[in-house]
Amino acid sequence: MMCMEKIIIKGRKMRRTLFLIVLSACLSPISLSAQNAMSSVEPFKLGTFEIHGEGDKTIGIVLRDQLIVELDAANMALEKSPDYPAIPMPGNMRELISRYEYGLKYRLYELVNYVVNNDRLSARNRADFVHDVGDIRTLAPLMPGKMLNAAVNFYSHVQESGTTFEEQAAAAAERRANRGIPYLFIKPTEGAVIGQGDAVVLPYGRDRIDWEVELAVVIGRTAKYVSADDAEDYIFGYMVSLDISDRGGRPPNSRPGSDWLVGKGHDTFAPLGPWIVPKEFYGDPMENLEQVLELDGEVMQRAGPGDMIHSIYELIEYGTSIITMYPGDVLNNGTSGGTGNGTAYRERRFLQPGETIEASIEGIGTLVLPVAAEEIPPERTGSFLPPVASYAP
Repeated sequence: MMCMEKIIIKGRKMRRTLFLIVLSACLSPISLSAQNAMSSVEPFKLGTFEIHGEGDKTIGIVLRDQLIVELDAANMALEKSPDYPAIPMPGNMRELISRYEYGLKYRLYELVNYVVNNDRLSARNRADFVHDVGDIRTLAPLMPGKMLNAAVNFYSHVQESGTTFEEQAAAAAERRANRGIPYLFIKPTEGAVIGQGDAVVLPYGRDRIDWEVELAVVIGRTAKYVSADDAEDYIFGYMVSLDISDRGGRPPNSRPGSDWLVGKGHDTFAPLGPWIVPKEFYGDPMENLEQVLELDGEVMQRAGPGDMIHSIYELIEYGTSIITMYPGDVLNNGTSGGTGNGTAYRERRFLQPGETIEASIEGIGTLVLPVAAEEIPPERTGSFLPPVASYAP
């Protein structure tokens, strides 16, 4: 009798074990899918690329800084599985940014997990929608709705021009004692924005063109009257930015004073890229930022967050106290000492045709830009910005 009871109990345990195994097998795809949706097996970046001919602007997921996954095509492949519901893909980067925190982020995570876990990146099993970055053209990641730039936001850049090293250091110390509030200006976008490998064109007759490497903060949510304490919640991600500048100024016989359009607004003067790093894969710029600019291999600028006068979060607070910022707008953090117009660290010099600019931020990437001279423009009536050499002494 006791033997029979043991057999019955043992049989019940076996059936329960089999039931749990079957139940686990049935539920495991659901659990795995949910887990995948909440995280990405690899960090990624996002960019815009010319893949299918001139004029094409394809959004791509950047993996390992070497591989580009076409967003639309990869999503179509993923949705062939009934495990993944159909989700329309964005038509451009600004739309992607506006939808990212409203569910689209998790589809991107699923796409990365799909290509990595199914070995669709290797040469042997590579999907048709995966490309080597060197085989396609990298465009500017997005065309911002508007772009705000911080002026003189690094202590090493305070009164850098026309001073000695000691004089600049004294001016920086004075500024540390009285930071004041930020100063922002509007930088033109369309016409000025260029991407990886595009030429920075020196306008005809403008022979005092300067470089400024900066961190571009991409806004992810509509922002108005945002506190610096909450500003990180409104950030989508980060890019490398250059604020190319014309130090030649206006003719002395014209209306006096500074002219921000002349100084900042020429064509090709707003390089952005090479891609955008979503903030969850970069961390806090106020802890790990290092922005570097090299000209023909010589380091001209190198700075970190400790040199910044106002944090990026304070810049967002200030900017949104003036104008509403929207997803896809950009705010640049300012530049450090080491500009061409500066005299505190080296002799003054400006960009020359044939030189190559390399602007880098660790964890984001490097923008490589050739410098070219503009062709002589056609004759006009005289109401134009003249060559600097024509200015009366």
